[in-house]
Amino acid sequence: MSEAAVEIRKIATHVEEIRHEFGPPPARPVRVGWAAAVIANPFAGSYSPEIESFMETLKPLGDEMAERLLAAMGGDASAIEAYGKGAIVGVEGELEHGALWHVPGGYAMRRLLGEALAIVPSSKKVGAAGAGLDVPLGHIDAAYVRSHFSAIEVRVADAPRPREIVYAIAMADGGRIHERVGGLTVAGISKRDGLR
Repeated sequence: MSEAAVEIRKIATHVEEIRHEFGPPPARPVRVGWAAAVIANPFAGSYSPEIESFMETLKPLGDEMAERLLAAMGGDASAIEAYGKGAIVGVEGELEHGALWHVPGGYAMRRLLGEALAIVPSSKKVGAAGAGLDVPLGHIDAAYVRSHFSAIEVRVADAPRPREIVYAIAMADGGRIHERVGGLTVAGISKRDGLR
């Protein structure tokens, strides 16, 4: 198949500001947000043995979404502490079409956020219009920072249609608001290896 262009139907952005979780108010609210692009799936309806090249085509979309989400989160790249990505593939596509987002979505955020070292957690599924996806979040520099293990639901009411894909990225400017289950802390990051 020749390299297809990215046909975008819509882009949605959502940001939550968490001010309370039963306990005492935090020193500052935690913002968690996502951006999602609904695109035509150029591989829908049949099996295509070669799809990997489409990742290169998706890179500008990843960059645009990362910039949009960062702007919605306040614009300060140094404030972002967690990230994640995901995809919902319409029912005439396959899970592997969602996996095409790994490089364009993940590396767009890593480039924008500077020295982000940790793997960008990911989820993907095949679903009908209105399906939700829990996008996992993890600390940008150390995957073992337990306070930042979380998720945010991404849902676009009319997507994905059968021959579409919803590609999403997520960011947070803090961990869980009342984290208290131990483990590696942000202050304890020492190895700079993306893990600890």
